[in-house]
Amino acid sequence: MMDERRATVLRAVVENFIESAQPVGSAAVLDMTLLDVSPATVRNDLAALEAGGYLMQPHTSAGRVPTEAGYRYFVDGLGPGSLDNTEVRQVRAFFAHTQGQIEELLSDTSRLLSDLTEYAAMVVAPRHDRDTIRSAQLVDLGGGRLLVVLVMSSGAVERTYVDVYNNRELADAAQGPGTGAASAVLSEALVGRTRAELLAAPQTGDTATDALVAAALVALADDQPHPSELYVGGTAKITEQFEAASSLRSVLSVLEEQLMVVTLLRSLVDRGLSVAIGSETGMKPLADCSVVVAPYEVDGRTVGSVGLLGPTRMDYSKALAAVHTVSRRLSASLGDGDSTHAPAGISQPIQQ
Repeated sequence: MMDERRATVLRAVVENFIESAQPVGSAAVLDMTLLDVSPATVRNDLAALEAGGYLMQPHTSAGRVPTEAGYRYFVDGLGPGSLDNTEVRQVRAFFAHTQGQIEELLSDTSRLLSDLTEYAAMVVAPRHDRDTIRSAQLVDLGGGRLLVVLVMSSGAVERTYVDVYNNRELADAAQGPGTGAASAVLSEALVGRTRAELLAAPQTGDTATDALVAAALVALADDQPHPSELYVGGTAKITEQFEAASSLRSVLSVLEEQLMVVTLLRSLVDRGLSVAIGSETGMKPLADCSVVVAPYEVDGRTVGSVGLLGPTRMDYSKALAAVHTVSRRLSASLGDGDSTHAPAGISQPIQQ
């Protein structure tokens, strides 16, 4: 039943409803499409699309609105889409000037994505239990404090403090070349391993170096990171997207459940879906919502995802373009191999 004309009518209904949030009639379809047919023909097409499950009529005298099947047909026919020039410059400027630890980057990225689209944006952080250590350094901060800096394969930078001021042997060992030697031993012992694989470093025979390395390993073992897995931006914007208070409450309750959202986004990525509409999310509270998601990578490996949550009548073309642009830029930023996302207060360069 879906010939070229009816497909054109369906696309017109979806696009008009996304923009207006009002049921769409035959006159509006003719205005949008310039089809060389009569209003009666369009009304017949609308009725046929309703019979096929692509449209529905809220009440007898109203126009039509898309169903999940109608949105799905529309989304499957979309091209790649693109951001406008101003938005492209906004994304470039953001990633050109971003700095700080990865947690700050991911939080800021969620706000950027929400600002681009006016929907709630979500960024799932890398799973640290799968990260390997890309580089390790031991830095003398002075005042009897050392800092162990680990750069992970996901781009995350972790830091652990080692207090040596109350241990005369360690304090003396940290003086002079001792810290540099211990840093080299740490790097050799840790690079390529995960946090769960921290092992005792080989003995060098130098008492001072071995003592510093041992102290650093103890501090790392005692200071396992527990980073946030989900960063949400633009929650306030979502309040403007739903007319029904019950739908809004359902959406906000889901966004408060971090594990639920992380599981949903990871599931969609694993299933190879970039858009989940209504019931396709598998979550009843999101029956009136759609989710657009894309993975981001480091060194060719998927480590996390970015996504948008909005009503089923979201601007899918804009949402897909924003999500894929931001995910690519985030992948490039985390895989740069520079010290952009190192913790503040470290003057020495971190090799990755």
